[in-house]
Amino acid sequence: MPVETPHATGDSYEGEGEVGSGGGGGLRRVARVVLLDPRDRILLLHGHEPDDPADDWWFTPGGGVEGDETREQAALRELAEETGITEVELGPVLWRRTCSFPFAGRRWDQDEWYYLARTTRTATGATALTELERRSVIGSRWWTCPELARAHETVYPTRLAELLRTLLDEGPPAGPVTLDTEIV
Repeated sequence: MPVETPHATGDSYEGEGEVGSGGGGGLRRVARVVLLDPRDRILLLHGHEPDDPADDWWFTPGGGVEGDETREQAALRELAEETGITEVELGPVLWRRTCSFPFAGRRWDQDEWYYLARTTRTATGATALTELERRSVIGSRWWTCPELARAHETVYPTRLAELLRTLLDEGPPAGPVTLDTEIV
């Protein structure tokens, strides 16, 4: 599943409970970025289970909201940390998704918001990965919509190719679209 790591500066869940436990602590607030370049390619990160590189997937940059930051601030911070890209125009929230998945020995229950962003910069380089991210994120790639539609790899959210095609054809929705809950 997508790499969502709590940072050492604080827990990214609302309410009480152990981070990542899903045990009564509420949903982890997550901001993700649908980053498009001038050619309308989307940037995805390539991750895997820390102890099993064969269990891999592609996912959008993003992560948990820290402390008092807004989701917009979290989206921009995570994008900078995971890709080195800071020159972006952050747009509207496109989609919202609730998901639950096992990763790194625990269950992650999340409320994810996906922001549209555009950049002219296509060179990437992580600048501030956590220890867990260093063990589980192995790269990034810019994908065209047709490449994504033909992909045999696992991609999250699971309907990303279809969602991207709609975005490119119709533009951003009038308000955030709620995606189906994904439980792995």
